[in-house]
Amino acid sequence: MQDRRVLSGMRPTGQLHLGHYHGVLKNWLALQNEYDSYFFVADWHAFTTHYSDKIDLNTNVMEMVVDWLAVGINPNTSTIFVQSKVPEHAELYLLLSMSTPLSWLERVPSYKDQQLKLNTKDLATYGFLGYPLLQSADILIYKAGLVPVGEDQVAHIELTREVARRFNYLYGREVDFEEKAEIAISKMGKKQAKSYRSLRKSYQETGDDEALIKAQALLQQQQNITLGDRERLSGYIEGVGKIILPEPEPLLTKASKMPGLDGQKMSKSYGNTISLRDTAEQIQAKIKRMPTDPARIKLTDVGNPQKCPVWQLHEVYSNKSTCDWVVEGCTKAKIGCVECKQPIINAIEKELTPMQERIAKYQADPELIKQIIFEGSEKARSVAKETMIEVREAMGINH
Repeated sequence: MQDRRVLSGMRPTGQLHLGHYHGVLKNWLALQNEYDSYFFVADWHAFTTHYSDKIDLNTNVMEMVVDWLAVGINPNTSTIFVQSKVPEHAELYLLLSMSTPLSWLERVPSYKDQQLKLNTKDLATYGFLGYPLLQSADILIYKAGLVPVGEDQVAHIELTREVARRFNYLYGREVDFEEKAEIAISKMGKKQAKSYRSLRKSYQETGDDEALIKAQALLQQQQNITLGDRERLSGYIEGVGKIILPEPEPLLTKASKMPGLDGQKMSKSYGNTISLRDTAEQIQAKIKRMPTDPARIKLTDVGNPQKCPVWQLHEVYSNKSTCDWVVEGCTKAKIGCVECKQPIINAIEKELTPMQERIAKYQADPELIKQIIFEGSEKARSVAKETMIEVREAMGINH
């Protein structure tokens, strides 16, 4: 099941904007119909960089879930929960920290990059150094097989894989592991057991990766063995012992093409965002203030769309005929910059109006939001508890 489970989260540090919608939430909408999806509000993660800021977490958490629901995240098909309501995350984070080398955390690219970008904040803290490991715990506790990330986050998934591999190596070696594995094989039936043994031999003797893939697929199809036996036999193929924490794979997502009001990537830190909750008046004011091609001082001056931040928004929102109209009007000085901006204003308002109507509906029923968070968090916690039983047993914390 875990190979069909995806997990992703967001920090509740402020209002969601169009960058979040186009870069993350639209991807979630596609994933929730294809995978067993777990989406969580990463409220503990907010403290890794905002520990001294006055964040209204209670409001931010509620409003974030409202926005998710308004864009179409469905609590009936996705598990929506809040990180801090599943304290097992913190327990696994603590236990993983006991065996994770310090150098692994120091080499994560974002560790130094974020310190440079956020140089006004004191990030020389244990929490900031360890936040990639907390991310690992977030993923591993649900045995998520896939984690949707951009290329800049792949290093975090690789760290998670290394952490899981090290944990399995240290604690997946049961005293009677081989005996239990052989008993599990016998439960598969003669034909399936023979196939498994043949694939295992092929992988172990020749390193045949295709045999490994086939063996893993064979195990996923088994109905006669328990999840624990399946994980035990998965480890038996590779000779590492029982796989307690399966290694996740990154599910690469396309880089967000949502530009900000200044042409840079849309980000709160750049102050160039359009919020999902901005009114029509706010949207118009923001777009109308956008800088344009500096060569176009007068209406009669010809311009170059490639040098104009507004053109980047046309590439997101406008159809071919509108884009052709912009290029013709700009390069031949047939339209002014204010006129060029109007289709963008109309398109953004059209996109946000139905979302904002749904936001208002959900805001009017805070008890429903609390119930969705409670039920999602309880469901997530039941999965997390099962993982922690295995982790504690493997580490000998069962006294």
